[in-house]
Amino acid sequence: MAKADQTEIPMRIKIENPAPGVLYSLQTGDTGVLDPKRSERGEALRFDFLVRIASGPKFFGDQVRREGPTRRFVYIRIGQSAGDHACEWSRRMKIDIRDTPQDLLDRAMAGEGVVELTVDGTGKDGTPACATVKVTGRRIV
Repeated sequence: MAKADQTEIPMRIKIENPAPGVLYSLQTGDTGVLDPKRSERGEALRFDFLVRIASGPKFFGDQVRREGPTRRFVYIRIGQSAGDHACEWSRRMKIDIRDTPQDLLDRAMAGEGVVELTVDGTGKDGTPACATVKVTGRRIV
């Protein structure tokens, strides 16, 4: 699909309750680390990035990964995977973006703000969340 048929919008992943002291990073491309951050006391982390949207909606961009014909998601790298080789964890969170409500996408395309998706950064066992994590909040900020 031609870029001329796509609209760029800002998105944000907000990680609530990240594991304190652990490095988190947005993944760019297949293996790259972008914007590494560490929460000292469990305060929320935010990762901003741009996506391009075409009708469908279909999502494109350096941080957008794909699985099958429709699944689109972003990865958050954790610990060793984010560049902290002294960390005991090497994980990734997979955050689906494909089911972002159309009204939020429309508002972002109209310039009303950033689409923010919120996830919990700690798993049930108290360690950094990993694998596919549920989006707990979606809004325009």
